[in-house]
Amino acid sequence: MKKNNDKAYPGIDSFRIAAAFLVVAIHTSPLADISGQADFILTRIFARTAVPFFFMTSGFFLISKYHNGADKLKKFLKHTVVLYGISMVLYLPVNLYNGYFQMEHLIPNMIKDVLFDGTFYHLWYLPASAAGAALAWGIVKKAGMNSALVMTMALYVVGLFGDSYYGAAQKLPVFQKVYAALFEVTDYTRNGVFFAPVFFVLGGIAAQKRPDNNKKRCLIGFLFSVVFMLAEGLSLHRLSWQRHDSMYLFLVPCVYFGFRMLTVYRGKRKEKMRTGALIIYILHPMCILVLRLAARITGTQAVFVENNFVHFLAVSAMTVLLSLFLSGLFVKWKADQQKINNKKGEKRAWIEIDEENLLHNADEIKKTMPEGCKLMAVIKADAYGHGAFQTAVCLEQSGVETFAVATIEEGIDLRSYGIGGEILILGYTDPGRAQELHKYDLIQTAADYAHAAALNRQRYSIKVHIKVDTGMHRLGFSCKETDKIAEVFSMKRIRVCGIYTHLCDCESRKEDAVRFTNKQLEDFYRVIKALKEKGILIPKVHMFSSYGFMNYPKIPCHYIRAGIILYGVYSMPEEHIKLRLDLRPVLSLRAKVILLRKIKSGESIGYGRAFITEKDSMAAVVSIGYADGLPRSLSENRGEALVRGQRVQIIGKICMDQCMIDVTEVTGIAVGDTVTFIGKDGREEITAEETAKAAGTITNELLARMGKRLKRG
Repeated sequence: MKKNNDKAYPGIDSFRIAAAFLVVAIHTSPLADISGQADFILTRIFARTAVPFFFMTSGFFLISKYHNGADKLKKFLKHTVVLYGISMVLYLPVNLYNGYFQMEHLIPNMIKDVLFDGTFYHLWYLPASAAGAALAWGIVKKAGMNSALVMTMALYVVGLFGDSYYGAAQKLPVFQKVYAALFEVTDYTRNGVFFAPVFFVLGGIAAQKRPDNNKKRCLIGFLFSVVFMLAEGLSLHRLSWQRHDSMYLFLVPCVYFGFRMLTVYRGKRKEKMRTGALIIYILHPMCILVLRLAARITGTQAVFVENNFVHFLAVSAMTVLLSLFLSGLFVKWKADQQKINNKKGEKRAWIEIDEENLLHNADEIKKTMPEGCKLMAVIKADAYGHGAFQTAVCLEQSGVETFAVATIEEGIDLRSYGIGGEILILGYTDPGRAQELHKYDLIQTAADYAHAAALNRQRYSIKVHIKVDTGMHRLGFSCKETDKIAEVFSMKRIRVCGIYTHLCDCESRKEDAVRFTNKQLEDFYRVIKALKEKGILIPKVHMFSSYGFMNYPKIPCHYIRAGIILYGVYSMPEEHIKLRLDLRPVLSLRAKVILLRKIKSGESIGYGRAFITEKDSMAAVVSIGYADGLPRSLSENRGEALVRGQRVQIIGKICMDQCMIDVTEVTGIAVGDTVTFIGKDGREEITAEETAKAAGTITNELLARMGKRLKRG
């Protein structure tokens, strides 16, 4: 989905460098000559936030309660494993020099080091990242975010008693045996099983929060956590309980609240900082070795090695210079690779979704709704062609809690994506699928009495909204069937949590349409009144879709079923609406010029020789057709497109996979140019309403028919 340029997190990128230097401090003890306790506080307490921060950063961009495939996880694991392999090879000469391969039980120890402890003392971070990411991702997918937090926190507590609280664990014989067996498999509990997963999950939780939400609370939480972690670390040190000093109880909230504060800062991505921090982490032990060797050769050990603070500065300076050089090369290489990949996988035709406009429209609707009313976002038909997954995730993250779909399959898809809250199925569902309605906690529309009775005969408790037919004559109980509607409320397996109707002519402000709509509303409220008189507690009431809301905005209800207006367009451009909203279009439709043709005067173009040139012309073949959702009725000069900021005509008949445009008057036209069918190009814009009108349809149909072949970017 298209986002603004300020969507990156420079605060996170910048702190990567700080975290990398904290890791360098752990391995150089810069304050040891000044004060042993100060050095312990810096390197064994505060610096322990560095690696969890790295884990949480990865989780922030990787772990989510929303699921649409495992591609991001696979990519992360691949990159981590490749980097680990390179790092192991890099430090192989040092391990050879240190006699690593001469140890007893070499093979079992090598397996243990590769999987858990790292083949060099700092490399444990890489297998921990891979294992922690996979474990956290799998638990979140199976159990959900909240359960995953509880489960990974339990793993962390187990690890805690094998780390900083080891002395307490040793007081119980049972724990002694458990941890003795555990340490046969791995030397530490600060690994990808016990240490990393909770921070990956916390990263995913942080990603679901709005960056500006509860800044003051996060600051207070961070400050309290730092104070308590300091007290915790010093107390454990005095008790001599620490087997290793990587894991503290208050480390978890400290890293979480600190990370949340970093997400407030938005701006451009700092790619070199991201890469540089990783290089510093991987290469700083090598710099330590090189510095010590150089100091020994030059006789400057007293300055550069024995003086811990100078040693830290010298190692930091070396790693910074090295990281600047290597990160510059890497960023350039990555940019070159991106260009190559873009050319290889260049889009044929695609949709661009502006989620900022989507959120703006949702906010615009919310602020004009009656008091006590909630937005029900209609996500049917793949979110009117915009993409159900991206749209629903974006809206739920912004606070929308209720969704509507047309079919049970669409509802199940939203649940499988990780969407919570209420999901109402507006269409008919076969009663034989009651188990699925119950399993996925979907709300079914009761289409009539027979439908409700059939659902009740199933063995599952079902939530329903009763639909009342007030004149649409599609689905719903007749207004005269108040006794049967009342019966549904008493059905054993039916839980009625809503009642609604649909206004079939509410988009028109003509006198007869207004009269008919008011009659529908009167009939609906008459049903509500009759039910009240029967002693029935009335559930949530709703009757307005997009146009009902805009033409009858002040009538109280519990939900507004916002469909087409949520996506920033009206069904037709010339409609007269009582309430005009500041809507912004969410979707743009684009394709590429794939070929240019010089056509002589009098020659034909396309099927049926439907277009005959009147002069020497230039036609561009564009990689989009009616199979992608571009209406064939836009053929033969009825439709327009934008290229290089100019309006051009669609000429000839639109084909299944291509169409042709007249670019005779377009200066500089070239193969590869982008052609816009809906959206902006320079100062020109073609709206969905304009395109729908030219095609003889409404925007609802135009957008909903956008083909699955279209990429979304």
